[in-house]
Amino acid sequence: MSENILEMQNVTTCVNEGTSEEKEILKNISLNVKRGDFITLLGTNGAGKSTLLNVINGSLSPRSGSLKIAGNDVTKLSVVKRARFISQVFQDPKAGTAPRMTVAENLLLAKRRGQKRRLKLRGLNNALPEFSELTKKLPNGLSERLNTFTGDLSGGQRQTLSFLMATMGNPEILLLDEHTAALDPKTSQQLMELTQNTIEEKQLTCIMITHHLKDALKYGNRMIILKRRQNRA
Repeated sequence: MSENILEMQNVTTCVNEGTSEEKEILKNISLNVKRGDFITLLGTNGAGKSTLLNVINGSLSPRSGSLKIAGNDVTKLSVVKRARFISQVFQDPKAGTAPRMTVAENLLLAKRRGQKRRLKLRGLNNALPEFSELTKKLPNGLSERLNTFTGDLSGGQRQTLSFLMATMGNPEILLLDEHTAALDPKTSQQLMELTQNTIEEKQLTCIMITHHLKDALKYGNRMIILKRRQNRA
């Protein structure tokens, strides 16, 4: 029987807490995610999909409840400290990469993610053959643009790079927040195929937000639907 990689117990979150605009987004949410699960997450706007991911990645602290990742209590841990467990790809292709650094420099950062920081030569030239081989498997011709500034890439190339960076270190949990939504249909399909193949090959645990029921049914082994809470008078 697979172990639980994520355990959420009775998590409640609020926005604008302590003001007249205070609003509960999630209430007493409990969720167990087993290692190797590929969960697709559906729900209307405002139902709390991105809020749920923000609670998992640590950018939003719950008002109550607890979270464990790989048996470690992370309820009080910051985003930075949770980064050794979690990688995320956002909807905006600009969100996951450094625009003034080249493709190869971004990949080098991703390769060293979670390692202790210390002064040393970066060794970019030594890593170029590895990055060339790695990107040859990808769509969008990234292997020919290793020395291109990321800000000069197309949206599809940049999002593909973000996905590659997020999965290089085999994270305990991969969070995908509508990571194909800003792309054209062809590029979106290419990235979804890459997503499925990478998750299967590396046996990653993933939670993916999508608005497309077809994708939710096609990809993943579990589907969760969040329902928007109605405000009571």
